[in-house]
Amino acid sequence: MRTRPHINCLAILRVATLSFIVCAIGSIEVQAQSGSLAICHYKKVWGDDFNELSVSNSNNERTRWSAHTPWSGDFGDAKFIDPIDIYADPEKNEPFIVKDGVLTIRAKKHQSGQWTSGLLSSADPTTAGFALQYGYFEARMKLPPGPGVWPAFWLAANSPKGDKSPSVEIDIIEYYGQFPDSFHSVWHVWNNVDSNKNQGGEIITKVPSGSLSDSFHTYGTEVTKEWIVFYLDRHEIGRKPTPPEHTKPLMLLVNLALGSGWPIDKTPSPSDLLVDYVYAYSPDEAQRDAICKN
Repeated sequence: MRTRPHINCLAILRVATLSFIVCAIGSIEVQAQSGSLAICHYKKVWGDDFNELSVSNSNNERTRWSAHTPWSGDFGDAKFIDPIDIYADPEKNEPFIVKDGVLTIRAKKHQSGQWTSGLLSSADPTTAGFALQYGYFEARMKLPPGPGVWPAFWLAANSPKGDKSPSVEIDIIEYYGQFPDSFHSVWHVWNNVDSNKNQGGEIITKVPSGSLSDSFHTYGTEVTKEWIVFYLDRHEIGRKPTPPEHTKPLMLLVNLALGSGWPIDKTPSPSDLLVDYVYAYSPDEAQRDAICKN
Protein backbone atom coordinates (compact mmCIF):
# COMPACT_ATOMS: atom_id res chain seq x y z
CA MET A 1 0.00 0.00 0.00
CA ARG A 2 1.21 3.48 -0.80
CA THR A 3 2.24 5.54 2.22
CA ARG A 4 2.25 9.30 2.49
CA PRO A 5 5.69 10.65 1.55
CA HIS A 6 7.61 13.24 3.55
CA ILE A 7 6.41 16.71 2.56
CA ASN A 8 8.70 19.72 2.29
CA CYS A 9 6.49 22.80 2.20
CA LEU A 10 8.05 25.68 0.31
CA ALA A 11 5.54 28.51 0.06
CA ILE A 12 2.00 29.56 0.92
CA LEU A 13 0.05 31.04 -2.01
CA ARG A 14 -3.33 32.74 -2.08
CA VAL A 15 -5.64 32.64 -5.09
CA ALA A 16 -8.89 34.54 -4.59
CA THR A 17 -10.41 32.86 -1.51
CA LEU A 18 -8.32 29.70 -1.81
CA SER A 19 -5.01 29.53 0.08
CA PHE A 20 -2.70 26.66 -0.66
CA ILE A 21 0.79 25.45 0.22
CA VAL A 22 3.27 24.34 -2.41
CA CYS A 23 5.27 21.31 -1.36
CA ALA A 24 7.87 19.30 -3.22
CA ILE A 25 9.28 15.81 -3.49
CA GLY A 26 12.28 14.93 -5.60
CA SER A 27 13.92 17.36 -8.01
CA ILE A 28 11.82 20.50 -8.37
CA GLU A 29 12.35 24.17 -9.05
CA VAL A 30 9.80 26.58 -7.52
CA GLN A 31 9.78 30.33 -8.09
CA ALA A 32 10.16 32.51 -4.99
CA GLN A 33 7.09 34.47 -6.05
CA SER A 34 4.55 32.46 -7.97
CA GLY A 35 3.16 34.17 -11.06
CA SER A 36 0.02 33.99 -13.14
CA LEU A 37 -0.24 32.34 -16.54
CA ALA A 38 0.21 34.66 -19.52
CA ILE A 39 -2.72 33.11 -21.38
CA CYS A 40 -2.73 35.81 -24.07
CA HIS A 41 0.49 34.30 -25.38
CA TYR A 42 -1.50 31.24 -26.43
CA LYS A 43 -4.36 30.39 -28.78
CA LYS A 44 -6.84 27.58 -28.22
CA VAL A 45 -6.36 24.85 -30.82
CA TRP A 46 -8.44 22.00 -29.37
CA GLY A 47 -10.95 21.46 -26.65
CA ASP A 48 -14.32 20.30 -25.48
CA ASP A 49 -17.00 22.32 -23.64
CA PHE A 50 -19.12 19.17 -23.28
CA ASN A 51 -22.31 20.45 -24.84
CA GLU A 52 -22.38 16.94 -26.27
CA LEU A 53 -20.02 13.99 -26.06
CA SER A 54 -18.18 12.42 -28.99
CA VAL A 55 -16.60 9.19 -27.73
CA SER A 56 -15.80 6.02 -29.64
CA ASN A 57 -17.07 2.62 -28.64
CA SER A 58 -14.04 0.46 -27.78
CA ASN A 59 -11.81 2.59 -30.05
CA ASN A 60 -13.47 1.28 -33.20
CA GLU A 61 -14.03 4.69 -34.78
CA ARG A 62 -12.39 8.09 -34.79
CA THR A 63 -14.16 10.59 -32.59
CA ARG A 64 -13.07 13.50 -30.40
CA TRP A 65 -12.43 11.11 -27.51
CA SER A 66 -11.53 7.45 -27.14
CA ALA A 67 -12.53 5.38 -24.14
CA HIS A 68 -9.70 3.52 -22.38
CA THR A 69 -5.97 4.18 -22.60
CA PRO A 70 -4.63 3.73 -26.15
CA TRP A 71 -2.02 1.22 -24.95
CA SER A 72 -4.57 -1.07 -23.24
CA GLY A 73 -3.13 -0.20 -19.87
CA ASP A 74 -6.25 0.52 -17.83
CA PHE A 75 -5.57 0.74 -14.11
CA GLY A 76 -7.13 1.04 -10.67
CA ASP A 77 -9.89 -0.92 -8.94
CA ALA A 78 -12.74 0.13 -11.23
CA LYS A 79 -13.17 -1.26 -14.73
CA PHE A 80 -13.08 1.52 -17.34
CA ILE A 81 -16.06 1.05 -19.63
CA ASP A 82 -17.43 2.70 -22.76
CA PRO A 83 -21.03 3.36 -23.82
CA ILE A 84 -21.56 -0.17 -25.22
CA ASP A 85 -19.94 -2.13 -22.39
CA ILE A 86 -22.21 -4.67 -20.73
CA TYR A 87 -21.96 -2.67 -17.52
CA ALA A 88 -22.98 0.61 -19.17
CA ASP A 89 -26.43 1.96 -18.36
CA PRO A 90 -27.93 3.17 -21.66
CA GLU A 91 -30.75 5.01 -19.92
CA LYS A 92 -28.35 7.08 -17.82
CA ASN A 93 -25.52 7.19 -20.41
CA GLU A 94 -23.07 6.00 -17.78
CA PRO A 95 -20.17 6.19 -17.24
CA PHE A 96 -20.18 9.45 -19.26
CA ILE A 97 -23.07 11.85 -18.67
CA VAL A 98 -23.32 15.26 -20.34
CA LYS A 99 -25.77 17.83 -19.00
CA ASP A 100 -25.79 21.65 -19.07
CA GLY A 101 -22.29 21.82 -20.51
CA VAL A 102 -20.69 19.61 -17.87
CA LEU A 103 -19.32 16.10 -18.28
CA THR A 104 -19.81 13.66 -15.42
CA ILE A 105 -17.54 10.62 -15.24
CA ARG A 106 -19.28 8.26 -12.84
CA ALA A 107 -17.77 5.49 -10.74
CA LYS A 108 -20.41 3.03 -9.63
CA LYS A 109 -20.59 -0.26 -7.75
CA HIS A 110 -22.85 -2.89 -9.30
CA GLN A 111 -24.82 -5.63 -7.56
CA SER A 112 -22.13 -8.11 -8.57
CA GLY A 113 -19.60 -6.09 -6.59
CA GLN A 114 -17.85 -4.89 -9.74
CA TRP A 115 -16.94 -1.20 -9.81
CA THR A 116 -16.98 0.62 -13.14
CA SER A 117 -15.85 4.06 -14.20
CA GLY A 118 -14.50 5.88 -17.24
CA LEU A 119 -11.44 7.33 -18.94
CA LEU A 120 -11.23 9.57 -22.00
CA SER A 121 -8.14 10.07 -24.17
CA SER A 122 -7.71 12.48 -27.09
CA ALA A 123 -5.85 9.91 -29.21
CA ASP A 124 -6.48 6.28 -30.08
CA PRO A 125 -4.20 3.20 -30.47
CA THR A 126 -3.32 4.21 -34.05
CA THR A 127 -2.12 7.64 -32.73
CA ALA A 128 -5.04 9.26 -34.58
CA GLY A 129 -6.63 12.12 -32.73
CA PHE A 130 -5.24 15.20 -31.04
CA ALA A 131 -1.79 15.63 -29.50
CA LEU A 132 0.51 18.64 -29.04
CA GLN A 133 4.19 18.73 -28.10
CA TYR A 134 4.43 22.27 -26.69
CA GLY A 135 1.64 24.42 -25.31
CA TYR A 136 -0.69 24.93 -22.37
CA PHE A 137 -3.17 22.25 -21.28
CA GLU A 138 -6.04 22.94 -18.90
CA ALA A 139 -9.16 21.36 -17.40
CA ARG A 140 -11.78 22.89 -15.12
CA MET A 141 -13.07 20.23 -12.76
CA LYS A 142 -14.89 19.55 -9.51
CA LEU A 143 -13.45 16.48 -7.79
CA PRO A 144 -15.46 13.72 -6.11
CA PRO A 145 -15.26 13.48 -2.33
CA GLY A 146 -14.63 10.31 -0.38
CA PRO A 147 -11.87 7.83 0.37
CA GLY A 148 -10.69 5.66 -2.50
CA VAL A 149 -11.45 8.06 -5.36
CA TRP A 150 -8.49 8.72 -7.68
CA PRO A 151 -9.34 11.26 -10.41
CA ALA A 152 -6.68 12.60 -12.75
CA PHE A 153 -6.05 14.95 -15.65
CA TRP A 154 -2.82 14.07 -17.43
CA LEU A 155 -0.71 14.06 -20.59
CA ALA A 156 1.08 11.13 -22.23
CA ALA A 157 3.33 10.77 -25.26
CA ASN A 158 1.33 9.84 -28.36
CA SER A 159 3.69 7.09 -29.52
CA PRO A 160 3.08 4.57 -32.30
CA LYS A 161 2.72 0.93 -31.30
CA GLY A 162 6.08 -0.73 -30.80
CA ASP A 163 7.99 2.50 -30.22
CA LYS A 164 10.66 1.73 -27.60
CA SER A 165 12.18 5.20 -27.33
CA PRO A 166 11.84 7.03 -23.97
CA SER A 167 8.55 8.84 -23.41
CA VAL A 168 7.27 11.53 -21.07
CA GLU A 169 4.11 11.53 -18.94
CA ILE A 170 2.86 14.62 -17.11
CA ASP A 171 0.18 14.15 -14.46
CA ILE A 172 -1.27 17.63 -14.10
CA ILE A 173 -3.37 16.51 -11.15
CA GLU A 174 -3.66 13.23 -9.30
CA TYR A 175 -6.03 13.41 -6.35
CA TYR A 176 -6.35 10.79 -3.63
CA GLY A 177 -9.68 11.09 -1.84
CA GLN A 178 -8.08 9.56 1.24
CA PHE A 179 -6.34 12.94 1.70
CA PRO A 180 -8.78 15.78 0.84
CA ASP A 181 -6.27 18.47 1.81
CA SER A 182 -3.83 18.02 -1.09
CA PHE A 183 -3.23 16.97 -4.67
CA HIS A 184 -0.19 15.74 -6.61
CA SER A 185 1.41 16.98 -9.83
CA VAL A 186 3.79 14.34 -11.19
CA TRP A 187 6.17 13.86 -14.09
CA HIS A 188 7.69 10.66 -15.43
CA VAL A 189 10.30 9.78 -18.01
CA TRP A 190 9.60 6.19 -19.01
CA ASN A 191 12.52 4.18 -20.38
CA ASN A 192 10.68 1.62 -22.45
CA VAL A 193 13.70 -0.68 -22.67
CA ASP A 194 15.13 -0.60 -19.14
CA SER A 195 12.69 0.27 -16.34
CA ASN A 196 15.63 0.81 -13.96
CA LYS A 197 16.30 4.02 -15.88
CA ASN A 198 12.83 5.49 -15.31
CA GLN A 199 12.87 8.98 -13.82
CA GLY A 200 10.32 11.25 -12.16
CA GLY A 201 9.28 13.54 -9.36
CA GLU A 202 6.24 15.28 -7.94
CA ILE A 203 4.83 18.36 -6.29
CA ILE A 204 2.27 18.08 -3.51
CA THR A 205 0.00 21.11 -3.22
CA LYS A 206 -1.79 21.51 0.11
CA VAL A 207 -5.27 23.05 -0.01
CA PRO A 208 -8.07 23.63 2.52
CA SER A 209 -9.56 20.24 3.25
CA GLY A 210 -12.44 19.40 0.89
CA SER A 211 -12.07 22.60 -1.15
CA LEU A 212 -11.41 20.79 -4.44
CA SER A 213 -14.70 18.89 -4.07
CA ASP A 214 -16.67 21.91 -2.92
CA SER A 215 -16.20 23.94 -6.11
CA PHE A 216 -14.67 23.95 -9.58
CA HIS A 217 -10.98 24.79 -10.08
CA THR A 218 -8.68 24.89 -13.10
CA TYR A 219 -5.65 22.60 -13.33
CA GLY A 220 -3.09 23.38 -16.00
CA THR A 221 0.41 22.69 -17.27
CA GLU A 222 2.54 24.79 -19.59
CA VAL A 223 5.06 22.76 -21.60
CA THR A 224 7.86 24.64 -23.36
CA LYS A 225 11.28 23.59 -24.64
CA GLU A 226 12.73 24.86 -21.36
CA TRP A 227 10.14 24.23 -18.64
CA ILE A 228 7.17 22.20 -17.47
CA VAL A 229 5.14 24.59 -15.30
CA PHE A 230 2.18 23.52 -13.15
CA TYR A 231 -0.77 25.81 -12.34
CA LEU A 232 -3.75 25.84 -10.00
CA ASP A 233 -6.38 28.38 -11.05
CA ARG A 234 -3.73 29.76 -13.46
CA HIS A 235 -1.30 30.56 -10.63
CA GLU A 236 2.01 28.75 -10.74
CA ILE A 237 2.62 26.09 -8.11
CA GLY A 238 5.95 24.75 -9.40
CA ARG A 239 8.14 23.92 -12.37
CA LYS A 240 10.92 21.65 -13.57
CA PRO A 241 13.22 21.71 -16.61
CA THR A 242 11.73 19.95 -19.61
CA PRO A 243 13.59 16.64 -19.95
CA PRO A 244 15.47 16.02 -23.23
CA GLU A 245 13.37 12.87 -23.70
CA HIS A 246 10.34 15.05 -24.49
CA THR A 247 10.34 14.63 -28.27
CA LYS A 248 6.76 13.53 -28.97
CA PRO A 249 3.35 15.23 -28.99
CA LEU A 250 1.23 14.76 -25.87
CA MET A 251 -2.32 13.42 -25.80
CA LEU A 252 -4.76 14.55 -23.12
CA LEU A 253 -6.46 12.12 -20.73
CA VAL A 254 -9.06 12.60 -18.01
CA ASN A 255 -10.39 9.82 -15.81
CA LEU A 256 -11.92 8.76 -12.55
CA ALA A 257 -10.05 5.74 -11.23
CA LEU A 258 -10.35 4.13 -7.80
CA GLY A 259 -7.85 2.76 -5.34
CA SER A 260 -4.16 3.36 -6.13
CA GLY A 261 -3.41 1.17 -3.13
CA TRP A 262 -6.00 2.77 -0.88
CA PRO A 263 -9.11 0.76 0.13
CA ILE A 264 -12.39 1.45 -1.63
CA ASP A 265 -14.74 -0.19 0.88
CA LYS A 266 -15.92 3.27 2.02
CA THR A 267 -15.97 4.89 -1.43
CA PRO A 268 -19.39 6.45 -2.14
CA SER A 269 -21.39 4.84 -4.95
CA PRO A 270 -21.88 6.62 -7.21
CA SER A 271 -18.86 8.96 -7.16
CA ASP A 272 -18.82 11.68 -9.81
CA LEU A 273 -15.98 13.66 -11.37
CA LEU A 274 -17.42 16.84 -12.96
CA VAL A 275 -15.54 18.33 -15.92
CA ASP A 276 -16.57 21.75 -17.24
CA TYR A 277 -14.05 21.80 -20.08
CA VAL A 278 -10.73 20.47 -21.37
CA TYR A 279 -8.61 22.78 -23.55
CA ALA A 280 -5.27 22.73 -25.34
CA TYR A 281 -3.48 25.90 -26.43
CA SER A 282 -0.49 26.37 -28.72
CA PRO A 283 1.93 29.31 -28.57
CA ASP A 284 0.64 32.37 -30.44
CA GLU A 285 3.70 33.85 -32.09
CA ALA A 286 1.83 37.05 -32.93
CA GLN A 287 1.23 37.60 -29.20
CA ARG A 288 4.60 36.34 -27.97
CA ASP A 289 5.74 39.71 -26.65
CA ALA A 290 2.32 41.05 -25.67
CA ILE A 291 1.57 42.23 -22.16
CA CYS A 292 -1.32 40.18 -20.84
CA LYS A 293 -4.09 41.99 -19.00
CA ASN A 294 -5.13 39.23 -16.63
